[in-house]
Amino acid sequence: MALQKGDFILIDYVAKVKETDEVFDTTKEDVAKKEHLHKEGEIHEPELVVVGEGWVLKALDDALATMDVNKPATVEISPEKGFGQRDPEKIKRVPIKQLYAKEINPVIGARIEYQGKTATIRSIGAGRVLLDFNAPLAGKTLIYEVTITSKLDKVPEKIGAIVHRRVPVVEQDKFKLTIKGNDLTIDMPEDTFYVEGIQIAKRGIAMDIQKFVPELAETRFVETFKSEPKPAAVAPAQAPAPAIIEPEPEAKPTPEAKPAKAPKATKEAKA
Repeated sequence: MALQKGDFILIDYVAKVKETDEVFDTTKEDVAKKEHLHKEGEIHEPELVVVGEGWVLKALDDALATMDVNKPATVEISPEKGFGQRDPEKIKRVPIKQLYAKEINPVIGARIEYQGKTATIRSIGAGRVLLDFNAPLAGKTLIYEVTITSKLDKVPEKIGAIVHRRVPVVEQDKFKLTIKGNDLTIDMPEDTFYVEGIQIAKRGIAMDIQKFVPELAETRFVETFKSEPKPAAVAPAQAPAPAIIEPEPEAKPTPEAKPAKAPKATKEAKA
């Protein structure tokens, strides 16, 4: 079944340069690591695309509308429909001392900012640097090996995907979504409180929801700061009760023994 403009889908892809078979982009972590594209902090996972919104190259966007879910496809994109043909007028030589003055250490292949534009350093020699202001993939034929992994139809699924697209560094299931009537409340997890650019991300989420889920009139973000639990008070240890020593009863004085009376003399018997 063909997709329609505005459909929410998740896609997995590997993007290559046809002429060299070089992988320049992917949503797959194992491929990114193998091709040395993975950088610390980057997340490689199926990417949210709203069909027809220009979130990917137009040629790829048009091809997605004809694909089926879970059916791998290959899309070839010519330079004209990709990043354009190379323009010789966008290649210039500049004195290397101008880069040193801007504290730029020129390295072949590096991308730098020069006079407000992004350029690639192509060569260095004789005190001059060759700068290429063409897009890195200009003049290249691109190959996308792509699979639509799922189509999101339910409103909570769409909102969750929108939130995750704007705040990918926090797991999607940590956000609590509550829909009451036409109002949406998003409980923000503590992990987001100090994410760089979170306020801009929240504004982007609200605008996306307003555009793609117009039946929701209001989006509210709730951030709850919980106090640290206080340690339970420890009752002071009670000193052991002093031992009660019973006083020994006073010894009663022993009455003096009266001297025994001498026995009376016995009268001698008369002879």
